[in-house]
Amino acid sequence: MTTTSAGGPGHVVWPQPLHAGDRVTPVAASSALVEPHAVQRLEAGIAVLEGWGLEVQRQPVHERRWGYLAGRDAQRRDDLQRASRSGADLLACLRGGWGAARLLERPLPLAPRWLLGFSDVTSLLWAQLALGHGGAIHGPLLTTLAGEPGWSQERLRALLFGEPLPALPGVGWVGGIAEGPLVVGNLTVATHLLGTPHLPDLRGAILVLEDVGEAPYRIDRLLTHWRLSGALGQLAGIGLGRFSDCDDPDATDAVDGEAAGDTDRFSVEQVLRERTADLGIPVLAALPVGHEPGNAALPLGAWARLDATGGRLDVSI
Repeated sequence: MTTTSAGGPGHVVWPQPLHAGDRVTPVAASSALVEPHAVQRLEAGIAVLEGWGLEVQRQPVHERRWGYLAGRDAQRRDDLQRASRSGADLLACLRGGWGAARLLERPLPLAPRWLLGFSDVTSLLWAQLALGHGGAIHGPLLTTLAGEPGWSQERLRALLFGEPLPALPGVGWVGGIAEGPLVVGNLTVATHLLGTPHLPDLRGAILVLEDVGEAPYRIDRLLTHWRLSGALGQLAGIGLGRFSDCDDPDATDAVDGEAAGDTDRFSVEQVLRERTADLGIPVLAALPVGHEPGNAALPLGAWARLDATGGRLDVSI
């Protein structure tokens, strides 16, 4: 068993834990809300936050639409600027999709403030951490929060209110223990931040990735990009969440890491294993993180201990 630890990002400034009466501002930074029952899911998510004693400042941002986006860039950027001016304690993103990265073309007021979301919101989470600001949480969106199981909702509440977090279970693929600052995100979105100033310092980091709807060859291509860039070689450890709807329906079962029968296809697990097995760092898979209910909240920049031998991820701020 190996143990790895490295310096990683510098000091991270964290916001204060929330208390009853603190203010939440909904943010529409990505795609428009057009799915059936989306508004009902939004209201249900707001109700969860209000049930914790938080004051949600309702804004009609869910009504905006510009093509497939939740309003023009200036409108979506103003969500963040308005929240900064009003002193909101938590920015809660409505949904993912696409569009958040467009907002990074101009400076954003990404202060040490609680910022909640995942998927396309990865762009904002990583940009905030790259500035040295804590508070970015990879976790449920306002439209998915009410659909989360009780343990996941409670985990998010505990994180926001400054309470200890239980360890997350996983399955070790490459044994060992690694410690370092935590960076979490969607693989596709994060890949497009490589080479930009919005990429957090990955030296000695614990990187947790997830994705949805990407065929195995696309996952292969994305991870190969990371390998070619040298980014994976900087890490202390890797965690893998869910890769939902990513398997080729015609892929064969894996047997001891090799394809059984038809060898011209790979499963997403085979790709993930092969692209991470030779990095010389612990790899912990099957973490409850991603595009399905049971999306465990994780704070970016927090100190993490990834135990791939024991099958657990511990996080503390």
